[in-house]
Amino acid sequence: MTPMERKGRHGMAQVIMGLTEVPEAFGLWLFLSVGSVCLFVVFIPLISWIDNRRREREAFYKADTIRRLAEGSGEGARAAMELMREEDRLKRIKAREGLKLGGLVNLAIGPGLSIMLYSLAGRTGPYMVGAIPTLIGVALLLYVFLMAAPVE
Repeated sequence: MTPMERKGRHGMAQVIMGLTEVPEAFGLWLFLSVGSVCLFVVFIPLISWIDNRRREREAFYKADTIRRLAEGSGEGARAAMELMREEDRLKRIKAREGLKLGGLVNLAIGPGLSIMLYSLAGRTGPYMVGAIPTLIGVALLLYVFLMAAPVE
C-alpha cells in the first residue's frame, strides 16, 4: 500500500468517525427533548382529564344532594335554597380575595422590576416598565375596594 492510499483511507476514517461521534451536549439535548415531549403530550393532558373528571363528579353529587333536599318537605326546599345561596356567597368571597391578592402581588412586582431594570441599565434604561404591573395592581385594588358590589 502506498502512502497516498494510506492517507486516503486515514482521511476517510476521520470523516466517518466525525460523523458518528456524539456531541458533548447530546445527553442534555436528549433529556430536555424527551422531557418536553412527556410534559406537553402526556402529563398536561392527563392532569387536565383527571381534574375534569373530579369536577364532573363533584357537580353530579352536588346536584343530586340539592335535588334530594328539594324533593323533601318545604323545610328541605328552603335548606336547598339556603345551601345554594351560601355556596354562591363563598364563591364571590373567594373571587374577591383572589383579586386582592393579585393586586398586592402586582403592586409589589412593579417597584421591584423598576429597581432591577434601573440597576441593570442605568438611568437611560427601560426602568419605567415597572409602572405597568404597579398600575395593574392599583386598578385591581381600586376595583375590589371601591367598585365591586359588597358580599352580603
